[in-house]
Amino acid sequence: VQLQASGGGLVQAGGSLRLSCATSLSTFERYDVTWYRQVPTKERELVARAPSRGRAIYADPVKGRFTISRDNAKNTVYLQMNSLKPEDTAVYFCNAKYNSRLDFWGQGTLVTVSS
Repeated sequence: VQLQASGGGLVQAGGSLRLSCATSLSTFERYDVTWYRQVPTKERELVARAPSRGRAIYADPVKGRFTISRDNAKNTVYLQMNSLKPEDTAVYFCNAKYNSRLDFWGQGTLVTVSS
């Protein structure tokens, strides 16, 4: 199983980026998909989650600025990031989880926001 994250890069504060995570999961629609981020000095933190059913959830620091969406037909999850801040700088990882055994991670994509 592969999760391929893309879309990271360098952007100025106030700018936007859209991350994508394409998967090879045949039953992608059954998985909860989550974006996490991590900086070297901190633990990995949840950014946003799009469950297989129900509403998306967001970490407080990104509410109102980030939007997670999924296209089950394309086996892809997106993270639209607007009004980016320097503190959003991190490596962003996508995760697809069905249960403790079916839990997959992408390789990460670096987002750098300059002030």
